[in-house]
Amino acid sequence: MSKNRPLILVTNDDGITAPGIRTLIQAMLPLGEVVVVAPDAPQSGMGHAITVNDTLYCDPIKVDESLDIKEFSCSGTPADCVKIAVNEVLHRKPDLVVSGINHGSNASINVIYSGTMSAAVEAGTMGIPAIGFSLLDFSYNADFSHTVSPIQHLTRQCLTHGMPQGVVLNVNFPKIDQGPFKGIKVCRQANAQWVEQFDKRKSPWGRTYYWLSGEFVNLDQGQDTDQWALDNGYISVVPVQYDLTAHYAMPLINQWNLNS
Repeated sequence: MSKNRPLILVTNDDGITAPGIRTLIQAMLPLGEVVVVAPDAPQSGMGHAITVNDTLYCDPIKVDESLDIKEFSCSGTPADCVKIAVNEVLHRKPDLVVSGINHGSNASINVIYSGTMSAAVEAGTMGIPAIGFSLLDFSYNADFSHTVSPIQHLTRQCLTHGMPQGVVLNVNFPKIDQGPFKGIKVCRQANAQWVEQFDKRKSPWGRTYYWLSGEFVNLDQGQDTDQWALDNGYISVVPVQYDLTAHYAMPLINQWNLNS
């Protein structure tokens, strides 16, 4: 592997053959040396799960014969893909990990469920700059072509300037049918949630089963959030940290009578 060009690891959670990751690979080719390690099947909603009670496979694969790159299909989760890529597949630490392009939103509360973003966060825990990319279109046949130029721009900026310690980027693209994006906004994560419902049914053998559904509710009226940016035609960029400590709460908890 060349040390002259940036080494870029590409992964996702929709599976190695998904159109989103194929677009992301093409976007990365002019920017560095690309290696792909991605799940062999969809892993959406897996969050930061890792494989600990089963075997893990990571096999060479050629999805596109026209591309002169190394690709590996992994039986594990997106976080597994990053772990095994860094420890077993690559011969040096990558300069950047990019994850996506996800089919659907990872803005707001979705970030904690997202396999796409968990791959980026996993890279961040290793000190590797990382970006997760998502498009607000859940269709398998979504058109990702208009995301390529801004993805390349953001990636170049990241390679040039680096990333703050312990931070990765969560980048979401609005679904736009007409006209270009209005711009890029650095945002905070909106305070929103899923109001969940379970469709309860009976199997032919009489066993109860459930389908999870729900409604996304934005509780945040701020104009500095990712959800506002996306609703108004902007690309949202949210810096995400993997340190989950609520530092502001520590003095309050220390006021409790903890040692009595």
